[in-house]
Amino acid sequence: MHAIRFFEREGLFLRDIPRNAGGRRVFERQDVEWLGLCNRLRESGMPLARIRRFVELVRAGTGNESERLQLLREHEAEVRAKIDDLHACLAVIHGKVATYERHVAEGTAAGVWSPT
Repeated sequence: MHAIRFFEREGLFLRDIPRNAGGRRVFERQDVEWLGLCNRLRESGMPLARIRRFVELVRAGTGNESERLQLLREHEAEVRAKIDDLHACLAVIHGKVATYERHVAEGTAAGVWSPT
């Protein structure tokens, strides 16, 4: 629910979402799919300004698909770079886990990276 309110407040819906007599939003499948995409872009670190730009392009209709594609390609490259960085971090952490597991199993863990 928080994401829906956020996207609504930021004007990221492609259309005005109608409400029923009880005041609840009435979403169509394409609205839900759009929110899913916007949420993934946001969760993957795309800046809000760039998401807004993507929304503007989609709202504008046909003729700007190459600009949308470029925007998505740039973000894809940024996400891949983050994943590569995380893999490097994971390799270091895994090495430390393996070291500690070995020392704990051998009973030699006392003093491993001790501050004294």
